[in-house]
Amino acid sequence: MGDTLERLWYTDRRPLGWLAPLAWLYGWLVNRRRRTYRNGRRPVHHSPLPVLVVGNITVGGTGKSPFTAWLVSHLKAQGWRPVILSRGYGARPDHYPCAVAPDSDPAACGDEPVMLAQQTGVPVLVDPRRARSAAYAEHEKLGDVLVCDDGLQHYALARTLEFCIFDGARGVGNGALMPVGPLREPLERVRSVDFCLTTGQPEHATFRGGLPGAKQCYAVTLVPTVLRNLSSGETRDLEWLSGRVVNAVAGIGNPARFFDTLNDLGARVIPHPFDDHHRFRSDDLDFPHGPVVMTAKDGVKCRTIARDDVWVLDVIARPDAALVTELDQKLELPGKDRTHG
Repeated sequence: MGDTLERLWYTDRRPLGWLAPLAWLYGWLVNRRRRTYRNGRRPVHHSPLPVLVVGNITVGGTGKSPFTAWLVSHLKAQGWRPVILSRGYGARPDHYPCAVAPDSDPAACGDEPVMLAQQTGVPVLVDPRRARSAAYAEHEKLGDVLVCDDGLQHYALARTLEFCIFDGARGVGNGALMPVGPLREPLERVRSVDFCLTTGQPEHATFRGGLPGAKQCYAVTLVPTVLRNLSSGETRDLEWLSGRVVNAVAGIGNPARFFDTLNDLGARVIPHPFDDHHRFRSDDLDFPHGPVVMTAKDGVKCRTIARDDVWVLDVIARPDAALVTELDQKLELPGKDRTHG
């Protein structure tokens, strides 16, 4: 159902336009909720630490996790001690906040938090109430800057900087609010964020002449780096894919982007899309011919069921140099704390 909706949303048309009254009601509720935090009717946690929020206003994958991993790596290089706060979609831990380690069970902690723990080596906390995990990180002195993954709509936690990420090819789809279109918030929300980013080149019509209301839109390139065997840890260069038939498995927000990446690397792709956060079973990876190649996010869930021919394509984010420069300048500004809401 979710995949079908996204196909309808990410077009130039609005085949679900007859649901416009529901979209209006949804927009009214979103704005009302936002106002309750702005006017103090709902409590907002103001952390003494800088809070950097990475998120989006569209449904579906936009490359938030690779950018979050890059952001944490960059902060570490600048001398910061980051802590990642995550909702942990589908997580079922025994308690909150839940500290995630690289070898944690993704069924208990969520796939993206485990992946980020593996990729960054910094503390990762899972809690649907990010304000609570922020308070825990402060009390335990886990670090000196908080990075909130997929937290743009979590207004109970005040933030220092906001990053709103779009898929460069899909943009805002038909530009309508849910359920008519893919927008989780009205497009004018971008006026209040600090950085608008596109993963991949901004090809969608949304970005022609600049994103309405945004100061500037920076491109973030997602760069494949190496193939990693999920069982043995062996690595192979990307040239190994050239001309090879592979079963491409993706349980992410936008599987087509992963398939396109493999095609661009010369692979002959047999696509196997799954729902985002799909819980894999061994028979999901049982194909008669060819190796399996999957994303790092899917790899953390398949470590115990993978055969010898299952490979992960590791990808890193590479932002525009101008974004890095502006980010470093903003991080030097003291006392910049706002409640977006």
